[in-house]
Amino acid sequence: MTLIVATGHATACGARARNEDFVGMVTPREPELSSKGLLAAVADGVSGNLGGREAAEYSVRGLLSDYYATPETWPVAQALDRVLSATNSWVQQQGSLRAELAGMATTLTCVVLRGGCYHFAHVGDSRLYLLRGGVMTRLTTDHVWDQPEMQHVLTRAIGLDSRLAIDHGMGELQLGDVLLLATDGVWAALRDYDLTHHLAQAALRKSEPDQTALALVEAALAAGSRDNLTALVLRVDALPEQNLRDALSTLHTLPVPPRFKPGQHIDDYRIDSILHDGPTTLLYRVTDVHSERALVLKTLQPERGSDAQERAALAHEEWLAKRAVARFFAQVITPQQRSALYFLTTWHDGNTLQQQLDAGVHFTIPEVIAHGIRIVRAVGALHRRSILHRDIKPANLHFGRDGELRLLDFGVAQSGLDSTAVTQAGTPSFLAPEQFNGAPASRQTDLYAVGVCLYQLLTRRFPYGEIEAFQRPRFHVATPPSRYRPELPQWLENVLLKALSTQPMERFETAEEMLLALERGASKPLPVMAPPAMIERDPARIWRSVAIIALILNLFLLYLLVLH
Repeated sequence: MTLIVATGHATACGARARNEDFVGMVTPREPELSSKGLLAAVADGVSGNLGGREAAEYSVRGLLSDYYATPETWPVAQALDRVLSATNSWVQQQGSLRAELAGMATTLTCVVLRGGCYHFAHVGDSRLYLLRGGVMTRLTTDHVWDQPEMQHVLTRAIGLDSRLAIDHGMGELQLGDVLLLATDGVWAALRDYDLTHHLAQAALRKSEPDQTALALVEAALAAGSRDNLTALVLRVDALPEQNLRDALSTLHTLPVPPRFKPGQHIDDYRIDSILHDGPTTLLYRVTDVHSERALVLKTLQPERGSDAQERAALAHEEWLAKRAVARFFAQVITPQQRSALYFLTTWHDGNTLQQQLDAGVHFTIPEVIAHGIRIVRAVGALHRRSILHRDIKPANLHFGRDGELRLLDFGVAQSGLDSTAVTQAGTPSFLAPEQFNGAPASRQTDLYAVGVCLYQLLTRRFPYGEIEAFQRPRFHVATPPSRYRPELPQWLENVLLKALSTQPMERFETAEEMLLALERGASKPLPVMAPPAMIERDPARIWRSVAIIALILNLFLLYLLVLH
């Protein structure tokens, strides 16, 4: 699915002899639509001189052409800033060279829709509005004097000063969003209620954007507007799947929130309790104050706010979690507004399997089999989405009171669909042997971690012993779980030992293969795995033995030579 936006605009002179507003838009095709996005802009030339119209037209035309010539590697805000700064210099120069254009200046408000995000740049008193869910929000702030005797006197505009200060903003798009760019001839004559009513007609598809734009202009004229009037309406009809670049851009400019205490608020959410206080991240249980729905909010520790790598990792985690849409995972919730660096997921009553182990819960063999089936189904759902979890362990496996087992925490997960290399490893005791030798994560390493989890649920031990972060472990032969649980059926031991093999090719190739083995159970058991040859179990010991035998043989030969 690609980004689909319905557009429409209308403009009128009003009571003025000359229309000094200018409106423009570029709706490119792929691949430019994905790389640069759709760009729309309105400008209102400053009245009182002949240069108002020229400044407005040049600013919009220059932006629409020059933005698409900027490098694709530039963030949207950087590209808009560079283009508008150059435009400001040109407008100032023209005003100084031509007497009839002295003091030429213009407001400008533009918006870029790219992927699943909107980005805007703004200077002056033209405006950008967003209607979402029937609620209209003004996204821009007017740059005017607020004293009674100096109303509508601009403090910022293109051409007004040699240094241009531009307001930038961005946010996530949602299906059905309606955006309005309007000059003051429209918004100053209409109440917010009237603007909301007309935009709602477009959102409900009772009116197309071009009809809505015309209706706004006509309503402003009927309300007595004597200024130039321009309205540009955009309605989001389809959204592409957000790519990682958009996710990183969304969170790039947001500040890290301070540490919260229960009872404090952020945006529409009340902090209830701290769930996790780690070296890098913070998890809070929060409540949506409108719906009273319990959620989980994840953010960075305040002191990590300037760490670009940690910010990118949080954005990457949210992006991956959004792609994992299934009952096996907590679901990402998109807030109506987000003023800080965080993301939200659904809250589920229950406990992690690690919490149950710590509480002394004894897992029966049927319970472990049932949990194993749930875990493997979750892992299979991730792998079908080309996601490797890389940190499967009881602390990240949550068993809800609704009977669902959910795989949590995508902090070190990787996807084959993005180019971001997450180098941080998971928990040492759950890492497959080859990962200690630098091998990359794979489906087999995730399934190895599943085997360790089930082994731990059964025995409260690790198959190769607990491994610390600083250790360089040596893997020999996994201790059969039946040594600690004699009642363990042979077929289940076979499944676990296959998952825990030190050789990746001897493990289950896919989650579906392991699921089938667990579901078939004793009806079609796996064959008993042959013990590995001595050279595989301990190659160093073999070569030491060979060296000792060779040394003894050489000494014996030397002895024979001496006798003769």
